[in-house]
Amino acid sequence: MIRIITYCLIIMILANSCSVKKYIPDGERIYRGSSIKVKKEPGVTASTRSLRNQLKASTRPRANKFLLGHPYKVWWWYVLGEPKRPKSLKAFLRNKLGEPPVFSSRVNAPVTAENMEAFLENVGYFHSTVTGDTVNRSYFTTAVYDADIFPQYKIKSVTWVSDSSELLKALTRRQRNTILKPGMPYRLVDIEAERDRLDVSLKNRGFYYFNPDYIMAYADSTIGNHQVDLYLNVKKTTPENARHAYKINQVMIFPNYTLLKPPPDTSKIATLNIDGLLLRDTVYKFKPDLFKRTIIYRPGSIYSSRNQNTTLNRLINLGTFKFVKNRFDPVKDTVDPYRLNVYYYLTPAKKKSIQAELDGFSKENRYFGTQLSINWRNRNTSKQAELLIVKGYVGTELSPNDSLKRNNNFRIGGEASINFPRFFIPFYRIKETSAFPPRTRALIGYEYFIKQSFYAKNVFRFQYDLTWKESRSKEHTLAPISLTYLRASNVSDSFYKQALIDPTILLNVYDEAIIGSYYAYTYTTPGAFAKRQSYFNIGIDLAGNILGAVTGAKKTREKEIFGAPFAQYAKLDFDVRYKILLKNKSEWANRLVLGLGFPYKNSNILPLSKQYAIGGSNSMRGFPVRTLGPGSYEPTNEDKKFFQIIGGDYKFLFNSEYRFVLSGPLNGAFFADIGNIWTKDTITFGKAGQLKKDWFKEIAVDAGFGLRYDITLLIIRLDLGIPLRKPYLPDGERWVLDEIKFGSRKWLRDNLILNIAIGYPF
Repeated sequence: MIRIITYCLIIMILANSCSVKKYIPDGERIYRGSSIKVKKEPGVTASTRSLRNQLKASTRPRANKFLLGHPYKVWWWYVLGEPKRPKSLKAFLRNKLGEPPVFSSRVNAPVTAENMEAFLENVGYFHSTVTGDTVNRSYFTTAVYDADIFPQYKIKSVTWVSDSSELLKALTRRQRNTILKPGMPYRLVDIEAERDRLDVSLKNRGFYYFNPDYIMAYADSTIGNHQVDLYLNVKKTTPENARHAYKINQVMIFPNYTLLKPPPDTSKIATLNIDGLLLRDTVYKFKPDLFKRTIIYRPGSIYSSRNQNTTLNRLINLGTFKFVKNRFDPVKDTVDPYRLNVYYYLTPAKKKSIQAELDGFSKENRYFGTQLSINWRNRNTSKQAELLIVKGYVGTELSPNDSLKRNNNFRIGGEASINFPRFFIPFYRIKETSAFPPRTRALIGYEYFIKQSFYAKNVFRFQYDLTWKESRSKEHTLAPISLTYLRASNVSDSFYKQALIDPTILLNVYDEAIIGSYYAYTYTTPGAFAKRQSYFNIGIDLAGNILGAVTGAKKTREKEIFGAPFAQYAKLDFDVRYKILLKNKSEWANRLVLGLGFPYKNSNILPLSKQYAIGGSNSMRGFPVRTLGPGSYEPTNEDKKFFQIIGGDYKFLFNSEYRFVLSGPLNGAFFADIGNIWTKDTITFGKAGQLKKDWFKEIAVDAGFGLRYDITLLIIRLDLGIPLRKPYLPDGERWVLDEIKFGSRKWLRDNLILNIAIGYPF
């Protein structure tokens, strides 16, 4: 069989070769790429392979792809032919399977050799030479280059040719963090980077008109021993305005600017001076304190690009302006000309809006549903860019499963929240300097939830939280007050009858108050295109600690507030993610989640709404929600019917997936998931669900393949997972690799889990 396949492959290649040759125009050949011969002179420390790879990057054009010596993609290009329509199937196949031929007429080896020499000189290999020519064989052309490389020069000293000017003094003071250091190799890219660094530094110190091209570098390579002395200086042609630091003369703000009828931008008529800022708000749409807090500049301060970017970011992130732009104009004054007038033009977004949404969804717990919600927004509630949101909704969730029939869920509710673009703390004021304005939110909500045939719940919520960014990569969230109050009603007789058999289901109808605080810290790697990206989040959730100390609670559900026992617990959550960008737009992504819950004194378990769940499209994709854990416990149909959540007090989850491009917007992924949840004691799911010393023996494992379609606005994801280790089976029988039978319909029905979701799982 292998021999037959080999013969077929040889015949196909020969046919490919003959077919391509007949399409090539007279006098042309297919470019096969380049061959580079490197000769190292004594003293060159870099490897021949490294030098060859560096020179390879300078070769042009890019050659066609070859398989066993033949341009198979060019063959497809000619066989499929010119499509009649640019968006036809034929055009799609031609672009994906084939590629246009690269002809010998595009190859200019002597010019490419000159480019290689220029590259070598730019990285310090002075006096090196490269020659280039072409070699023809059959209907192919190969470029051949010979590189004679001399030792790389290193920097011996860096000297500023200084004078007494204000600009030179500023430049020479900026040398503490210089990129150019004695002993490092001479590289033109480092000199350019140093010029850019100095430009940024100077623009933060008033030099508004400075440009990195105004800095000139001289390299003296005649000092011997393969070293250079670098001399830096400012070009004589540098304009006078670039040689001086500028101060802010005046700041004018136009908060009602319109593109249709712009106001006169230099008029001071009807302006209000607030802390040195000139505000022209003739319709009194905004309170002056908003701009006093948001704009960093003040008259008399030195111009700074950092302060400029901070001000723009703060104005944009207020959320109340649709467009934000500004202008700097020099003051026309012969006595003190080095001053700038600043103008900010702000176009407000529509203040009030109302939006209705009708959503259809399917949940991982095999419920299908719909929800209608109406949202009303006011983006400038009390004239300081406060965002008021009032939301009302009604929804239903139905299940076609026999075990869950007449066990549908219905909900109706509403919430109101107000967001302040600042720290809103009574009796206390915090100075804001970050590029991102902090957010303070106060939310109040109510929901009436009905679990058909069993009970109803009244859920009241109140939360006061603050969110602020320390930098682009560090964010904090603090909720000093978080209140949830649950009261059950209309509990059915059938539910109480079942409770006689399984008393633990009464946890669903217990009244409870959760009063506590929450803090979270998030770190993300700066730069969306960094090769190695990380994400770290830690959250601390505390409830009932002060109440427990005040009331002296010692036993479960012993003390009450508002007529209901209060929860007492401490929770600690970790979420760590690490991603490596690989070749061909592929990536390897990993996530580790740890959850630790410690109910105590007035609580013997975490509140149901605070418990950890596992399974489904964003965690264990080979196990549907409410079918895995806790521990070695296997949830029954009765559990799924009566419990809103099958959760635990502890959680361990690890995910890993390799993502790659299949074609255009269609991506694929191979994934593996490991994890489970556990309870602190045996109250809900017995000893099987309790965390034990050998907890690792109850870890579940799954793996699978996924498809992701990127439609720009969102990513539609389909993941197919299969369980590899089932912790609810007897010890010693939990690995089920030997039971995999892709040809069995029954096995596929019971083990092939399809997850449909929006966005990546992590």
